[in-house]
Amino acid sequence: MTVYHAGSRALQDRLGVRELADHVGRSIGPGIKPVAAAFLERQPLLIAGAADPATGTVWASPLTGEPGFARATGPHTVSVAARPGPADPLATALTSPGTPVGTLTLDPRTRRRMRLNGRIRPSVRGIAIDADRVFSNCPKYLQKRESYEVVPDRAPGPARHGTELTGDQAAFVAAADTFFLATVHSGGADASHRGGNPGFVEVVSPRELAWRDYPGNSMFLTLGNLAADPRAGLLFLDWTHGTALRLTGEARTDIAADGTRTVRFTPREVIETPAAVPLRWSAPLYSPANPVPAR
Repeated sequence: MTVYHAGSRALQDRLGVRELADHVGRSIGPGIKPVAAAFLERQPLLIAGAADPATGTVWASPLTGEPGFARATGPHTVSVAARPGPADPLATALTSPGTPVGTLTLDPRTRRRMRLNGRIRPSVRGIAIDADRVFSNCPKYLQKRESYEVVPDRAPGPARHGTELTGDQAAFVAAADTFFLATVHSGGADASHRGGNPGFVEVVSPRELAWRDYPGNSMFLTLGNLAADPRAGLLFLDWTHGTALRLTGEARTDIAADGTRTVRFTPREVIETPAAVPLRWSAPLYSPANPVPAR
């Protein structure tokens, strides 16, 4: 299995971290180890990222259920007892066998996260995934939320569609401490996490967002994907009221002379769904690793 493709390698070489990336990349494997399976089965939330096979647009979407709704059914397979609703932009992708999909399971209570990438396989109920890349990430920039509760009478409201951010949506993004980022490349799809203190995502205009790429594990999987294919999907969640704000568009990475990186994202379509997630989380305790956003 090749851990890195040319896009990631080019960034690692430009920033002089290839040796470190090779070391960290040894954690990526094709199998779901028992500790990973146990972690997955304890979570009520899973983020999926993929490209719509009809339009090619890339989206990130939340899937939820009682803990155990997502579980390993073998060393290389995952079953998810949930399906995206018919209005979800990933409804086709997540039910089409062979579609590359990236997933991220995140536990704010323990500040742990796990990524599992693979392909959709046939399933009579929910979603099934053949996994080919499984690995954990460090807790950097992940906000801690002590607990959650299920809101049983919460049901998704009508989705609001647009091609740029409204004023309220821009304020939502500017106040966010977390978002999820779906990217693709010729060999698959990936879903990753971005976090920081509120304000770490800058709303440059209704047609442009920007954020600093904080130092991480030096693998540059996400930025490598964007270097090879600029399509991307963003997901912002309201951790109290369950609103899901999804954006699809293109992203590019600007690299300064000192190696600092800024990602600039141009949305092409925006979907806001009220009460999309039936979970209410407690207030965040911001990660001590979060830089203070520039004002």
